[in-house]
Amino acid sequence: MKRQDLDRLIDEGRPPNTIMLFGESHFLIERYIRQLSVPDTNTLSLYYDEYKFNNAKAHLSQGSLFGDRNLLLIKSEKKIAKKELEIFLELCKKNPDNIFIYAYFGTDFKKSATAAFNAKSGGIALRLFAPFFNEAKAILLQEAARMGIVMDNNAAYHLLDVQNNDLSLAYNELSKFQILDRPITTKEIDDLVFGLAEVKVDQLINRLLKKEDFRADLQHLLESGEDEIRIITALSTFVTQLYLFYIYIKIHGAANSAEILGYRLPGYVEKERTQLCIRFKQQQYDAMLELLLDAELKMKSYGAVDKNAIVLSTLLHLQRLI
Repeated sequence: MKRQDLDRLIDEGRPPNTIMLFGESHFLIERYIRQLSVPDTNTLSLYYDEYKFNNAKAHLSQGSLFGDRNLLLIKSEKKIAKKELEIFLELCKKNPDNIFIYAYFGTDFKKSATAAFNAKSGGIALRLFAPFFNEAKAILLQEAARMGIVMDNNAAYHLLDVQNNDLSLAYNELSKFQILDRPITTKEIDDLVFGLAEVKVDQLINRLLKKEDFRADLQHLLESGEDEIRIITALSTFVTQLYLFYIYIKIHGAANSAEILGYRLPGYVEKERTQLCIRFKQQQYDAMLELLLDAELKMKSYGAVDKNAIVLSTLLHLQRLI
């Protein structure tokens, strides 16, 4: 089954009563658990090492004097034996009021893990990949609306951006905005997601590439526990993105972030990237990327190396290149 098929069944009020959720996106697994968990059910939740076959089987086998539905939810990083899964599926097939949700958080996605969930058993297995940026933004906006939070595209983009496109982290921040009785903008995100005195990596990058003094920002980041390698990789990613803008503008005469990146940046961000990318020439991009890759390799290759010193010397060298 594909995600859109499951979404359609949920929207139509016909969700499956037996399903295995697995894959790379733990956020989506948890989201579908919330959507598929029927309220007012007799629920047994078994998390990780709590799973015991006999307890789970007994829960689905029991009848109810009051007509309640039995829901079995298993979250595990370990595979459950196929024979045990088949018994749970058979119990749900005999009694369609039963619900069985198997959330597998492991990393072995071989077919054997989902073999019990097939047309004969009536079970559905759904692999959930990490969503693309635009899809993640749409999901974030849906969750914000569900929580009564008014947020536009620019704010959702900014929240994902400051959380390095991690949908789980961005979603976890939404609860902070429920106390505000007003639409959420980038200002509220900067105020609440980051402390007013906290320095972000992208602020460091902007100072660096504009040839401003960045050393206080760098020191603040390192003292707050920011990883040196992440600073270099974040800068490499940013410079690479600027280079893509630079090449696209040379060919087409104007920037189009949707075609360059696969998703559209907010207008003000696209304008900023456009203005910044044309400051540098081809040779400077080549030199910057070579310098950053070399610095990353040094930090990853030598365990006892002074990473703080490498970061500082690399950023100072990069400013001389531009």
